[in-house]
Amino acid sequence: MLRETLSMVRDLPRLHEITSVLIRYGWGDVVRLLGISNLLERAGRLLHWKTSNEVTQLDLPVRIRLALTELGPTFVKLGQILATRVDVFPAAWIVEFEKLHSHVPPVPFDQLLPDLERTWGGPVDSVFAEFEREPFAAASIAQVHRARLHNGSAVVVKIRRPDIKLKIDADLRILTHLARLLELEMPDMRRYRVVQIVGQLQRSLLRELDLVKEARNLDTFAQHFAGDDSVHIPRVHWEYCAETVNVQEELIGIPGSQIARAEAEGYDLKLLAGRGADAVLKMILLDGHFHADPHPGNVVYLPGNRVGLLDFGMVGRVTDSRREQLIDFLQALIQKNEAGMLNVLTVWAGDVEIDEERLAYDISELIFGYDNLSLKDIRLGALLSEVTALMRDNQLALPPDLTLLFKALITLEGLGHQLDPEFHMVDHLTPFVARVLEARYSPQALAQRARRGVSEMAEIVFGLPRDVARLFRRARSGRLRIDLDLKRLDHFGQQLNSAANRLTMGVLTASLVVGSSIIMTVEGGPELFGLPFFGLLGFIVAFFNSIWIVLSIWRSGKV
Repeated sequence: MLRETLSMVRDLPRLHEITSVLIRYGWGDVVRLLGISNLLERAGRLLHWKTSNEVTQLDLPVRIRLALTELGPTFVKLGQILATRVDVFPAAWIVEFEKLHSHVPPVPFDQLLPDLERTWGGPVDSVFAEFEREPFAAASIAQVHRARLHNGSAVVVKIRRPDIKLKIDADLRILTHLARLLELEMPDMRRYRVVQIVGQLQRSLLRELDLVKEARNLDTFAQHFAGDDSVHIPRVHWEYCAETVNVQEELIGIPGSQIARAEAEGYDLKLLAGRGADAVLKMILLDGHFHADPHPGNVVYLPGNRVGLLDFGMVGRVTDSRREQLIDFLQALIQKNEAGMLNVLTVWAGDVEIDEERLAYDISELIFGYDNLSLKDIRLGALLSEVTALMRDNQLALPPDLTLLFKALITLEGLGHQLDPEFHMVDHLTPFVARVLEARYSPQALAQRARRGVSEMAEIVFGLPRDVARLFRRARSGRLRIDLDLKRLDHFGQQLNSAANRLTMGVLTASLVVGSSIIMTVEGGPELFGLPFFGLLGFIVAFFNSIWIVLSIWRSGKV
């Protein structure tokens, strides 16, 4: 608690900036509810609760987008993560979150030069034959420059903005604290897993801040597609990479957004759509790592109808258990198995209270809508959108890794339709599902699962006497302890501590009044304004104590 308090005091300037922006865009009630205003007022930073009429006339999603944009890279990234939460936010909110882009003015190259020369151990000219001082892309975390090595290789140099890490660290500390407060003060927010979302944001930002990690991702995906000529991943020049800079091959081709140009230059758009879909589905269902943002800006069409993928700062992970759940879900949908879908969705919902009867009814309605459709006619993006809407209507939230996966698949299908109006994701999904099912029920896989099950059962059986003996020993020695996780116990303790402090100050104030009254009747001793000095001093201290107690009670909302 002391560490958190000191951290909040250290971050007060940034906290004041955040709350000012929130209030300006009409979020003052949230600031009041979390008690942030009290902290700032005690620090001498008074807030004026005013929102302009122009802002209040804007729709709520627009206001939150504008606030996130103004607050900088941490909050822009938070908005981009919230854009994947189609299970929580309605379509109007998702549309606004998807507009969040962290395009900002670039840092002058002269400010970057000293760090680059320290990293490379010499002047830029010793590393590059050519280097464009003006970036061709600039975001809030890094900016990208084109260059050419002395061997003639065209490369791009991604450089992190100076001092950006300190600001992001402060933002993450504040957001972590606020997320805990939200779940504590607003129990309904727990189902949205606010703390978990902030944790996801923290992991994502820390990965993006370390440009070496992006370079490792490039190498990992390059290994996964080794020998596949249809997909190209940029090569990393490791000798010039560090935490604040990475150097990678420049992919020279047609940007993914310029579809008309690709068609005019003779590219096979249908083949490109299929190869892009196969690449991402392979990442998800076979490799277990996937590009989490396959939008047109991160795709390049290369000669020979090859697909080049860029920007591996945002990467998702699919565990073996999650992959099995996805396959079970698709199987249940194909077989119109309501119970199977219910089992998977309840696992995804986590440890929350579920109205299973209503959820089962909604699942049956969902399946009925696909009753007369063949598998090839199913639009995967529409299906995933319906599933997330079903979860939202039942006040359930998907795990963050699944929302990222769903968003990637929906984005991928949208890109496929831009290239080929007759594109069907399910046509490409079916062979991968068949491969996973074949591997799941192969004799080797069944034997491995059987051995693992027997081993786990044996461990439980043979370990049971030891566990029971340990339990009885602790009970006999009085060391048996039962831990209860009561969500609001800490908050109750803080309220109790605050009340005890006010009570103590009240008793001391009353004692000062009584003591000072007695001193006033005693003759002799120093005087001030013709009154006994110590008696007068006691009354003054008691007066200020009384003011503190009244303000403390008023701020706590008890009066």
